[in-house]
Amino acid sequence: MRIAIAYFSATGNTRKMAEAIELVFTERGARVEKFDITAQAARQEPLDLSPYDGVIFGAPIHSLRAPRVVRDWMKTLDGQGKKAAMYFTYGGFHVHPTHHSTREILAGAGFTVVSSAEFLGAHTFNKGGWKAVPTRPNASDFTVARDFAVATYDRFSGQDERVLGDLEKTDLTEEFLDAIEGFRFKALTMLPTRNGEACSLCMECETQCPTGAMNAEKGESDIKLCIACLRCLDVCPEDCLKINDMSGVFEKRMEGDKTTPQDLDRKQSKIYL
Repeated sequence: MRIAIAYFSATGNTRKMAEAIELVFTERGARVEKFDITAQAARQEPLDLSPYDGVIFGAPIHSLRAPRVVRDWMKTLDGQGKKAAMYFTYGGFHVHPTHHSTREILAGAGFTVVSSAEFLGAHTFNKGGWKAVPTRPNASDFTVARDFAVATYDRFSGQDERVLGDLEKTDLTEEFLDAIEGFRFKALTMLPTRNGEACSLCMECETQCPTGAMNAEKGESDIKLCIACLRCLDVCPEDCLKINDMSGVFEKRMEGDKTTPQDLDRKQSKIYL
């Protein structure tokens, strides 16, 4: 069996889960090829899925959905009736309707979705002072990832012929969800910048940016293109790029959601079959 894993991973959480899932499939004799679609250039060439028996998609959750760049990319694919699975990483806050909305996109592209999962992972905004599940994913999350991979392998191979069941929907309109997506960027009042400081100009921040927002030479991100994923901070080998202190935003988020960092960390990764 030949499997493709396509994932978007700005700060590493989704990549770690792709590697954990890959291990289970290879242990069972499958041939796995991973496609990191995080950088903008990685999504420019069409992805030919004809050689694969199944496809697994991984993405973080940004404001109740997969990132827009991932959603738009999925719509360009030709599913050819192939079986697909999906998984999402998130920083402890709200998950739905991500599973449902992404399955709708994949079904529209011609895939039959057989499984889904969600995994806890340190929130992107921890780089700006948040304290949302900073030690995740942990051993319990990787155990769930293995279980998800086993169940997905069985469905891809035909040992389990069922497909993914009902998923939680939402009454929220697309327009409202688009507005929520915009709120994500407002927390980042200072976009990634070097503040004029020098660096070696390795260009990693620019080449790895998912939207082409970062200009390495200027050391600034374009406000019209930045999606606040903080990929540039994650890949900078010199730790040159900075953002604003968002610890106050985190405290307000805790108050608004009537929760605590401890409550977030008590959440568990889940599988949907």
